[in-house]
Amino acid sequence: MRLFLASYRFGAHGDRLLELVGTPGRIGVVAAAADAWPVAARTAALTSDVALLTEAGFDPVEIDLRAVTPTTAEAALAGLSAVWVRGGNTFVLRHRLATSGVDHVLRERLRRDDLVYAGYSAGACVMGPSLTGIDAADPPAELAEITDDPVQQDGLGVIDDVLVPHWSTPTAPSALDPDGAARAMADACRAAGVRYRTLTDDQVFVRDGDDDRVL
Repeated sequence: MRLFLASYRFGAHGDRLLELVGTPGRIGVVAAAADAWPVAARTAALTSDVALLTEAGFDPVEIDLRAVTPTTAEAALAGLSAVWVRGGNTFVLRHRLATSGVDHVLRERLRRDDLVYAGYSAGACVMGPSLTGIDAADPPAELAEITDDPVQQDGLGVIDDVLVPHWSTPTAPSALDPDGAARAMADACRAAGVRYRTLTDDQVFVRDGDDDRVL
């Protein structure tokens, strides 16, 4: 299994993603975490990530989960050696992964190790066992912009810890967390007895086979 889970984009370790993937090729870009945003904001976010990946040597193509169903989920990811799941609202992303059936396909392909999963912020948080504390940063009510379905509190359970992105330290402050949401997330995890790992915006959680480490 190969995972590249960052606080923000590549962090300081874009080279490590290239090592996990090998020769960069076609990569599926999932912008579902931005699906409740205004159209212009979602489009700008997607365009920015496509440009980032293109500059790194990838051939990015959007996988729009709004158009994917459980019967088409496997085909939607066919031919991809990697997926890139951008940030936004984790609750919206979790909903889209569930209703599209892509959550099941991702778990299976990761188990077979024929796909690299790269995600940042919400795209990293959703891989944990639960979404404990994430409401400190992402409003669950944003889900109501796209559905009346209840808010899911489970993550994909691919990793054992909740990831807390945008963590600030005296030497690595995060401009993406002006309100201290990351510390509120960590406090909520501690109060619930849930294991967590913090990530500064330079750091990345990497799984390569049986090896887990934060770079």
